Amino acid sequence: MASFEDYDEFGNYIGADIDSDDEEEVQQNEFLQQPQVQPLEGFDEPMQEVHEENALMAIDEPAHNAVILHEDKQYYPSAEEVYGADVETLVQEEDAQPLSEPIIAPVKVRKWTVEEKDMPETRFDKGFMLNMTAFPEFVRNVAVVGHLHHGKTALMDMLVFETHKMVWDSDHQTRYTDTHVLSRERGISIKSSPMSFVLSTSAGKSHLIHLVDTPGHVNFVDEVASAIRMVDGVVLVVDVVEGVMVNTEHIIRHCLQEGVKITLVVNKIDRLILELRIKPADAFYKIKHTIEEVNTIISGINPDPELRLSPENGNVAFASTDMHWCFTLRSFAQMYAETYGPLDVSAFADRLWGNIYFDSETRKFTRKPADPEANRSFVHFILEPLYKLYSQVLSEETDDLKQTLDGLHIQLAPVMYKMDVRPLLKAVLDQFFGPAVGLVDMIVEHIPSPLEGTASKVERTYTGPMSSELVARMKACDPEAPVMVQITKLYHTTDAQSFRAFGRVISGTVRKGMEIKVLGEGYSPEDEEDMVKAVVDDIWISESRYFVPAEEIPAGNLLLLGGVDASITKTATLASIDIEEDLYIFRPVKHMTQSVLKVAIEPIAPSELPKMLSGLRSVNKSYPLVSTKVEESGEHVLIGTGELYLDCVMHDLRRLFSEIEIKVSDPVTKFCETVLETSALKCYADTPNKKNKITMIAEPLERGIAEDIETGRVNIRMSAKERGKFFEEKYQWDLLASRSIWAFGPDDSGPNILLDDTLPSQVDKKLLGTVKEHIKQGFQWGAREGPLCDEPMRNVKFRILDASLAQEPIFRGGGQIVPTARRVCYSSFLMATPRLMEPVYFVEVQAPADCISAVYTVLARRRGHVTQDIPKAGSPLYTVKALIPVIDANGFETDLRTATQGQAFCLQVFDHWSIVPGDPTDTSIKLRPLEPASGQALARDLVLKTRRRKGLGDQIAVSKYLDDEFILALSASGHADLLG
Repeated sequence: MASFEDYDEFGNYIGADIDSDDEEEVQQNEFLQQPQVQPLEGFDEPMQEVHEENALMAIDEPAHNAVILHEDKQYYPSAEEVYGADVETLVQEEDAQPLSEPIIAPVKVRKWTVEEKDMPETRFDKGFMLNMTAFPEFVRNVAVVGHLHHGKTALMDMLVFETHKMVWDSDHQTRYTDTHVLSRERGISIKSSPMSFVLSTSAGKSHLIHLVDTPGHVNFVDEVASAIRMVDGVVLVVDVVEGVMVNTEHIIRHCLQEGVKITLVVNKIDRLILELRIKPADAFYKIKHTIEEVNTIISGINPDPELRLSPENGNVAFASTDMHWCFTLRSFAQMYAETYGPLDVSAFADRLWGNIYFDSETRKFTRKPADPEANRSFVHFILEPLYKLYSQVLSEETDDLKQTLDGLHIQLAPVMYKMDVRPLLKAVLDQFFGPAVGLVDMIVEHIPSPLEGTASKVERTYTGPMSSELVARMKACDPEAPVMVQITKLYHTTDAQSFRAFGRVISGTVRKGMEIKVLGEGYSPEDEEDMVKAVVDDIWISESRYFVPAEEIPAGNLLLLGGVDASITKTATLASIDIEEDLYIFRPVKHMTQSVLKVAIEPIAPSELPKMLSGLRSVNKSYPLVSTKVEESGEHVLIGTGELYLDCVMHDLRRLFSEIEIKVSDPVTKFCETVLETSALKCYADTPNKKNKITMIAEPLERGIAEDIETGRVNIRMSAKERGKFFEEKYQWDLLASRSIWAFGPDDSGPNILLDDTLPSQVDKKLLGTVKEHIKQGFQWGAREGPLCDEPMRNVKFRILDASLAQEPIFRGGGQIVPTARRVCYSSFLMATPRLMEPVYFVEVQAPADCISAVYTVLARRRGHVTQDIPKAGSPLYTVKALIPVIDANGFETDLRTATQGQAFCLQVFDHWSIVPGDPTDTSIKLRPLEPASGQALARDLVLKTRRRKGLGDQIAVSKYLDDEFILALSASGHADLLG
């Protein structure tokens, strides 16, 4: 054996020669091959036999003496040999992954909505509910709408408790339909939430009612508009103490425009007893006043007496959704009939409202009171028993309460009388009122079924001609027709990784696994680009916190679809694959407000930009009115309706969809650009090849036209004759001008008009017709990004006065005409006294009388002004109505609450566009940095700041858009001052 001294310091052998290594190896191999087993004592012979058997079974291994190349040598077993063929292995470079990250990340459970673990127990059979979808006459599609905190979610809770086996908690509101994490944290609904119930009427007839709970905050009216598009009627919830508020008014107006039926629930009746503590006779006046407030708004928009809401018509219900009771006059009359024996329920109900009195001596109803102190029948038969019931439960006199309850046949266990007041009151009222059959009766009788309501839905929302066979079958709500589904909303899944599409089946029957065409908002028969094919992977009926899977859903129902969301951004039309005739889409949802508040965003780590962009796409799908834009400077801009709205959008973007940290700029607003006068000169521009020339002037539109275009009273899809008649009658335009409207812009529903004002004697109309589309494109482009600061134009009419065009089509292509048309739009715009417009919020403040002066002070600091302050009838509050520019409204609510010690509550909603004082092109105005601009310098200040933010130069000059010879001609004629 070699010793330690036989090796040098590097490990090289330096000892004596070794004769033969081979012998040693052979001996070693022989040693290894011998079985190294020691026989155990007493077991010598059997073990010996085993060894011999092993020796017989041994196979001679062939010796491989072949030469193996270096690259073919295998020192270690491959991953496949170690882990098996079906395991995927990944070899990574050294240090490719930071030490802070685990090599195999743990499975992260993403849960962004409240969901039931299992299907909860319901008092109706889910199979029965799915069967009912096939009977549209027993289906109702209804949205629950109203102002913030007026009790919509509590109304849904009432129906959830009625249909689900759940335990009521006296300390916490269940808020079953608030599933979004933010809704739970903030205590307000942020998303609309569909939920379907099987409910029975007072006659015991079951109906399938698809309800959509909607948010009440003015920032989220986009959710309300999306829900109203789906339904045939709404349940308007109004707090009896607060009455009609700003959002209630907006929603009523929108419902009437969309042609959906309105029913009313006067909620929180018990506030009159517990908070205001007014006498029953005064409570009647307060309730009546609240109903009349709603009727005043309805009649102001549409004076049709059919739309009037009144308890005796059966379309008004009274409720305390907090205590889970709701009744109509008829359901209360029914309770009397069940307690006191047979009576004519409907005749009795008719006498329970209005100036009708009950004479207890003659036991007759009269229109004149026999006694001046006598109460109206509503007070006598409904409010007084209700007051008595509440006061006796609250008084804690157990004996009196027992006596009263015995008279009403209400049985309570003795231990229940020792409960706290709130659960005891709930137990008593549950037995007194029973299920809310009055509400179901009202919905069933006053909201049309899909069989009756689909026809008007199709007429209002389908963009195709009404004469086709497909439209006739859609109007009939035919389940055998080709499938047509209108999608208006996307809901993200629990893990926020994909979306479910919420829509209404207009015709046909949607089946699981069927292939379908998904038509986006930009689709038209001429331009079929915005169309993809998808497969319906799943169908559900939504129950907010759980989903009932279905194999098929026929026409007339609301449903959730899985697998079709990939190409949908906001709304879509799903159509059967086999529809051969011209396909058209359902109109995108028309919203009640506009997004005017902007923030610029960027990821803190620039490498995470792709994640942020992917998150932006998801946020865009999730919020109907959010819009995203990339400015020329490269900054990403988010536009929403208000501070709370953008706050929720940013929460979802950071946490749900992109999971990254994002920097946010201070909020700014969208602006618009407009003109005050007609262009000082006819402006023309030559195309780059000098073979075409377009001449235009710009002038302001008459007041009201912009709003008419935006609300859809007049649109570009109307025939020239219809459109001409509209402008001729309403705005006294001459017939020729009104029939020669080429386009509204930007995007076909924008508040600007392009008119062809050329004369056939001077211009070849046929030749002009060949470039019409190119000129329209140039106009749309110009109207989308104005010359002042790249913001959209508003209220501008462009008139084409002259056009000399090349005869050869090659010289008048889009590349020549489009940029030239845009240039001439800009020059004529800048020659017409341009001005900047800013959005203005309407603010409604509710506060006690002693806080009013503080409200005025806070408003004055922010360029705001009060338009009205009035006391709220029957309550200690004042309502202050005011206007405040959006750019100055950031942080207004916090200011207001600080100044009034939290007693004032305000809501802000976009109201109108207003011209900013000052000339934005006036270069003589000197702006000092870090000082707020005031008065006439404001417009210039805002324009320059916006231009700098977008990476545009400070100079706004008409000469940039004019031809050289035109500038020379102007200078020669002494009009050089117009060039700016």
